[in-house]
Amino acid sequence: MIEHVPADPAAQDAYLRLLSLIEQHPDYSQRRLAEAMGVSLGKTHYLLTALFEKGLVKAGQLTRSPSKLKYVLTPAGVKHRFQLTRQFLHIKEREFVTLKCEIERLRAVLAAESPATQTNEPPPKRLEARGASSLGAAIDAPTRSPSKI
Repeated sequence: MIEHVPADPAAQDAYLRLLSLIEQHPDYSQRRLAEAMGVSLGKTHYLLTALFEKGLVKAGQLTRSPSKLKYVLTPAGVKHRFQLTRQFLHIKEREFVTLKCEIERLRAVLAAESPATQTNEPPPKRLEARGASSLGAAIDAPTRSPSKI
């Protein structure tokens, strides 16, 4: 079992994205990795340094350009990426089940309401799903009329 799994879900996501990018594109520079991840070059450097220190990634020279580096996952890095992917999938599956239950509950509430009990007040502009994410993030979605759901 690999002990290097960060507890913070945001950190897990960043490490997983970086490990996956390195595996798919070993010739990417740090700048290109940062652009692909949508984070700063400094954050990418910080993440890569942590991966180097943990022995999950190693750097080598590109044969066609000796001044440039290529990044390669070590066997431990491949196992770590697999473990992070499994954890990420588990979190997303739990979120999916929670959201599916919430949607079914809301549809049942709408179906139970008769037109006579509805008020003439306009619906709220946004819905906030509480407890829908194990990561604690609120999800905002535009309100739609029941006929379009």
